[in-house]
Amino acid sequence: MPGGSIGSILLMVVLFGAMYFFMIRPENKKRKAAEQMRNSLVVGDVITTIGGVVGTICAVKENTIVIETGADRVRIEFTKWAVSSKGTETTAAAK
Repeated sequence: MPGGSIGSILLMVVLFGAMYFFMIRPENKKRKAAEQMRNSLVVGDVITTIGGVVGTICAVKENTIVIETGADRVRIEFTKWAVSSKGTETTAAAK
């Protein structure tokens, strides 16, 4: 039956379209927003890393940042992709 095969193909296209709009597209938007946030980091920003380290940026390089943590002013260098949020919010609070 030709009508049945057209219906199956149409159903697959609709399912793929729904999957794109409900799963792939929002994930791409989150990734672009995170990338834009990481590229806009400047000295003085308070950040939280994916490991939960909170600190103030004291140097920004091409692919890395240096942050100061705590009152003892320990400096740690991280790659930019390790930054999860800007400000004092955590990733759980951002959701």
